[in-house]
Amino acid sequence: MGTIDIEDVVKVYDSEEGEITAVDGVSLSVEDGEFVTIVGPSGSGKSTLLRMIAGLESITGGTIAIDGDAINDVPPQHRGVAMVFQEYALYPHMNVRENMSYGLKLTTDLPDDEIAERVEETADMMGIEDLLEKKPSNLSGGQQQRVATGRAIVRDPKVFLFDEPLSNLDAKLRLHMRTELQRLQEDLGTTSVYVTHDQTEAMTMSDRIVILDGGEIQQVGTPEEVYANPRNRFVADFIGSPSMNFFDGEYVDGRFVGADFEYEVAETISERIERNATTDDLTLGIRPEHIELADDDGNIVEAELDVLEHEGSDNYLYVVKDETEWTIRVPGNTTVQPGELIQFRLPAEHTHIFDAATGDNVLADGDEAREAPTPGSN
Repeated sequence: MGTIDIEDVVKVYDSEEGEITAVDGVSLSVEDGEFVTIVGPSGSGKSTLLRMIAGLESITGGTIAIDGDAINDVPPQHRGVAMVFQEYALYPHMNVRENMSYGLKLTTDLPDDEIAERVEETADMMGIEDLLEKKPSNLSGGQQQRVATGRAIVRDPKVFLFDEPLSNLDAKLRLHMRTELQRLQEDLGTTSVYVTHDQTEAMTMSDRIVILDGGEIQQVGTPEEVYANPRNRFVADFIGSPSMNFFDGEYVDGRFVGADFEYEVAETISERIERNATTDDLTLGIRPEHIELADDDGNIVEAELDVLEHEGSDNYLYVVKDETEWTIRVPGNTTVQPGELIQFRLPAEHTHIFDAATGDNVLADGDEAREAPTPGSN
């Protein structure tokens, strides 16, 4: 078992300027065997929350429990967790075998032969069995990452904690290690909490994503849920690359009236705006891949193509209408030229409307939440 229950957890630091609240009333439950990723911008509290689970930071308020037992005052080595750090934290004077076995020797009374067997089995699993006698200085970044991960695995913990473990790797190796960590998670089935600022890692690796901002949870859900049904504008802006298009305007008699365009909204959207919005001041949002090029005179927007970016299988159109700019993703074989007028429509099933006063998505309300394709699909 490796369930985690976080209840109303707070972390406050004292500074010369006064108290700083890094984590503010976070509550979250992680199922046994689940892979949960915590994402957010710098200063959002994600690493602080992880370090409180690990016992590396004290808890100002609230409770953290593993398998139903509160661990607030339990020393880190007795919490049943193993942590993989961004900087790997390998002992430079020890070889790989010694680095991997050190934690077991320090925290258990296992005999040397059983420790050696565990280390060799884990090294074989990680593909580093030929590196056991080498020092960290003789290893590449990817090899050091495997050693650090293997050192966590060999302890057979209830919970794995990962603090931005891939951020020091180059893009190609980061992609490879991402796949390896997913495979390990499936093979081992150990509960994992993974912290990153990289939303691509979160979207591709997670069972669920926790999005933090200002020390508070903005949304928890599967990658598909947070992508298709962001609960507020912050989530909509943070998840997805390129970012969602946003346009400020007003709701007037069934139409969204922006600074440089008007668009008739579907009746179902109008009903939910009238039910959920606290003001007529709204923000319309739609992802670049969900805008559809059109060739008729119906409910469309017309704007001039400013820049065309070729991205292999996809093209990105950057279009302008007076002061309003749009980003549209289209198939790579779409042929348009800068200066051309582009006509496009905004499908109702992919349109988001945010309350300008609260930031809430007025269309994402409970059982009426809409489904959308997995990120990256057309």
